[in-house]
Amino acid sequence: MSEREIELASAEAKGLLGRRTRRAFLTGGIAAVAGLGAYEWLTKAGAEDDTPWPQRRVLAWNAKIAHAYLSDGHQMPSYSPSQVTYLKPNGDVGLGSDFDASDWKLKVSADGIAPFHLQLSDVTALPRRRMITRFCCIEGWSSIVSWGGARFADFTKKFFPPGRELPRFVYLATPDEEYYVGLDLKSALHPQTLLAWEQNEKPLTAEHGAPLRLVIPVKYGIKNLKRIGSIRYTNQKPGDYWAEQGYDWFAGL
Repeated sequence: MSEREIELASAEAKGLLGRRTRRAFLTGGIAAVAGLGAYEWLTKAGAEDDTPWPQRRVLAWNAKIAHAYLSDGHQMPSYSPSQVTYLKPNGDVGLGSDFDASDWKLKVSADGIAPFHLQLSDVTALPRRRMITRFCCIEGWSSIVSWGGARFADFTKKFFPPGRELPRFVYLATPDEEYYVGLDLKSALHPQTLLAWEQNEKPLTAEHGAPLRLVIPVKYGIKNLKRIGSIRYTNQKPGDYWAEQGYDWFAGL
């Protein structure tokens, strides 16, 4: 009798195992098909800024939160000179070898305003600020760097036409416009946003964006444009080199 009971239990177990195996296989298959369908939907969904719109909407939501959090009182930590480290010159888009620093001029424009040009001496005549902050690359590494330059807010106060309302955005590009970034006005006018001409107590080198670069510690390095050739104030959300590659347009820390 006990032998029969063992045989019945074994048979039932085999049947149960078979049913569970079939069920698991079916469930796994459905999940795989659903996952593949979701992947197909995500990758083939309509694009916004050359990025599938579901991904772009998530990035836009993150940017909205980061923008709301950002304020003049939200500043990145400062460090002592003894903590300054080497900053590798990551990326050379827009830094063509045929660049002639003696011909450099900064083109400034705004919606409805004729462009005008400035010399480096016009920028260096502004109140000089020095700060030591952490430069954070989106690749995951960081360096502590000393910067010298003028606040973008001071630049705007000096050179943006008086009596006009400031637009919502700022667009900056290299002289050849191969590399460009877009900033919301609040980020551009943040107290730690500099137009820098010095790095680690020395004039900028060509590989680090001489003669003038953007330093914005509240953003990832992809926003810290080297070798600024033009600045445009605009109410139209400007393009951004890395946002068009699928990265966050705001790129805040």
